Amino acid sequence: MNVYRYEENPLVTPRDVKPHRDDFEVIGAFNAGIAQYKDEVIMLLRVAERPISDEPKVVKAPVYNVETGELEIHSLDLDDERYDFSDPRVICEKKNGKSFSYLTSLSYIRLARSKDGRNFTIDDEPFIYPSNELETFGIEDPRVTQIGDTYYIYYSAVSPAGVGESLVSTKDFVEVEHHGMIFCPENKDVLIFPEKINGLYYALHRPVPKSTGAPEIWVAESTNLLHWGNHKHLIGLRDGMWDNGRIGGGAVPIKTEKGWLELYHGASKDDRYCMGAVLLDLENPAKVIARSETPILEPEADYEVDGFFGNVVFSCGVLVEGDVVKMYYGVADTSMACAELSLQEILDSLTY
Repeated sequence: MNVYRYEENPLVTPRDVKPHRDDFEVIGAFNAGIAQYKDEVIMLLRVAERPISDEPKVVKAPVYNVETGELEIHSLDLDDERYDFSDPRVICEKKNGKSFSYLTSLSYIRLARSKDGRNFTIDDEPFIYPSNELETFGIEDPRVTQIGDTYYIYYSAVSPAGVGESLVSTKDFVEVEHHGMIFCPENKDVLIFPEKINGLYYALHRPVPKSTGAPEIWVAESTNLLHWGNHKHLIGLRDGMWDNGRIGGGAVPIKTEKGWLELYHGASKDDRYCMGAVLLDLENPAKVIARSETPILEPEADYEVDGFFGNVVFSCGVLVEGDVVKMYYGVADTSMACAELSLQEILDSLTY
């Protein structure tokens, strides 16, 4: 697979983003949904900010308070044996026999804009910020589907109730209408197809079963984008392969003559994230035609291997121009990059 990584990579880094609060620092600007709006490429950046701690042995955890509309900051001592700080993203506490987590940062969505798709300017203010009881730990990994003149934006909403997928919409990337949670916890990595198929909307999603099953990709139908049903299992993990740990949707499905091409992420059991592809039937997206045996993009560049959470390439959006697939992707849970691939080469690489 020929992959052309932009010389400007990483395109957006935490250093490029002004913190929303003076007492916070930006530690991630990554996993952005992508849209073409008028003459601009829009990144819907997941910006992760954490409270600055002046004490080396104190970790602070931000939580959005619905009643006050403000953030509460919890200070936790690294020497406190009740807590597990081994994962830099979360803090786990054993409480009454049940594991409870704080996030070490709060994520929200901010816009970055570009005329050429390579050089971006970042808005100073958040575009979508936590605003309800299902978003108290933040909002993450947005994707965006354009249908007509409306851009439907959906993202992981994180709270003590779990991680679900919420939907908002906009026509101008200024005014936003909230539509509520469309997939309840535990679910994420939703991708809404860009057009109706035989009178129905389709979406991919990734539930996380707790009793049996694994984090795998499912497909669902809807008549109105809000209420989803007729859920079907689509593809699963593969032992001994690059996607044997967990999988989930990546970019909005691309319509080709051969079928709907979904570029999805797969993680190995040692948490190495790569991008692959699956081809779905044009008339019945629940039918799998072909799938990647090997990744189409894997962490190789320094900025993909080293970062807040290394060995990660994670795309939430692409732009397609003829045979060129411009894959925008998060790297190492830290920054944003872009690579160009051939649409035909991706299709030819699949195993039918």
